Amino acid sequence: MPWQTLLNRHARLPANPDLGEGFATLLQQLGNVAPFELAVVGARLMATPGLAFLVGYQAALRMLWPSAPLSLGALCATEQRSLRVADMQTRLHDLRLSGRNDFVTADYAADWLLIAARSEQQGEAPRLSLAVVYPDEPGVRVEKLPPIPLMPDISHGRLFLDNALCELLAGDGWDAYVKPFRTLEDIYVLSAMTAWLYGVGQDSDWPQALQLRLLALLAGCAEVSPHPPVSPAGHVLLGGLFAQFEGLKGEINAALAEGPPQWAAMWQRDQAVLDLAAGARGKRLAKALAGI
Repeated sequence: MPWQTLLNRHARLPANPDLGEGFATLLQQLGNVAPFELAVVGARLMATPGLAFLVGYQAALRMLWPSAPLSLGALCATEQRSLRVADMQTRLHDLRLSGRNDFVTADYAADWLLIAARSEQQGEAPRLSLAVVYPDEPGVRVEKLPPIPLMPDISHGRLFLDNALCELLAGDGWDAYVKPFRTLEDIYVLSAMTAWLYGVGQDSDWPQALQLRLLALLAGCAEVSPHPPVSPAGHVLLGGLFAQFEGLKGEINAALAEGPPQWAAMWQRDQAVLDLAAGARGKRLAKALAGI
């Protein structure tokens, strides 16, 4: 991670209502960067916390699938608000997918979709595979959904698959992809949101001590990010990073209250994105601590 790039002040990129075009503009400016640099430097350049989240999410996807195309993508693994394999109804048969998914991040702007699908034979225990589809292919339909209060600038949709041709990724869909992605998303979204706040602090002349503590948190994220997402030590260290962030909230809110009101309003609206997976993250931390 070239830290000097982050330390230098940069003008934010204007928000683009076309998420795909906005992401392409960011990649053009950054060049060929590793996922952590994408999450941190990219999020620093974003105009809103929602766009910073989207950049961190894309970085996590690239850690999950290093061969991912250079465009927006999404992981689709939620059915009926559940991530349990036994609850999933989307089916894979002879490289064809049929089913539906509840949530597609960035809806139409997502250029490729990673689909979790049941692939066991009749009578076997539930087994998951991961496949890739492209929204413009026959049998793939994305339905745009209304904005939600949290990060309303990041569109989302619902996915319908009808015998859609797909490409199958190697490995077990749960163990190699869906399960580790939850940890990867935690790391890279925390990194992105912290970098966005650091940029706000630079632009608003926050107290130097707070800016330095945000940088220290990012340095911790850089240390944890290479750990395998199934590593117990990595889960413990990640728990420490979130505890560190929690301890900064009072200072962050106080600094935001003294600066331009638009920053405080956006953060107040979108900060809960870091709490969405708190329950699952807490369980992984408890399990990791018990095993040490």
